[in-house]
Amino acid sequence: MSSRAENAKTVLKRAELIFAKDEIDLNVDQMANDIREKLKDADPLVLCVMTGGIIAASELLLRMDFPLEVDYIHATRYGNDTQGTELKWIAGPRKPLKGRSILVIDDILDEGHTLKEILHYCSEQGAEAVYSAVLVQKDHGRNTGLERADFTGMIVPDRYVFGYGMDYKGYLRNVAGIYAAHKDDE
Repeated sequence: MSSRAENAKTVLKRAELIFAKDEIDLNVDQMANDIREKLKDADPLVLCVMTGGIIAASELLLRMDFPLEVDYIHATRYGNDTQGTELKWIAGPRKPLKGRSILVIDDILDEGHTLKEILHYCSEQGAEAVYSAVLVQKDHGRNTGLERADFTGMIVPDRYVFGYGMDYKGYLRNVAGIYAAHKDDE
């Protein structure tokens, strides 16, 4: 096992569970209901923000029982780091956005820079309406990008969180819960 994987195991052992899977499921159910009410007749194109949004998107998609299409977009400020830098565009959606209602699903809204840029991109491409959904939003008041998403599952403390799609240095996305890293691991 690599030293990075060993480090991830240690980080998980020291982390604090913030939301267990059953709590996440209840919040995702509510998000899906809210999205359904807003978009059920809109023939939306759902864009998963890779890579963090993959679990939130899959969980939400399984709960949305109306016609929609799915694609992805890949832009990141974090890579495998724990702090954000300049936005890097890796892949745009394959389907045209012009005239469509777009739902962008991401894992976390921290300061809001990445999601704000993605929503702006969708609008620039001619989307009729653009909505955002995030699994979690950090509670800190430092949002200098997007202030809040249209649909939010849970509020997490201002700590480094991982699990359920969110990573710790490229690892631990697959943890079935949301954890806060110990302060020494942030």
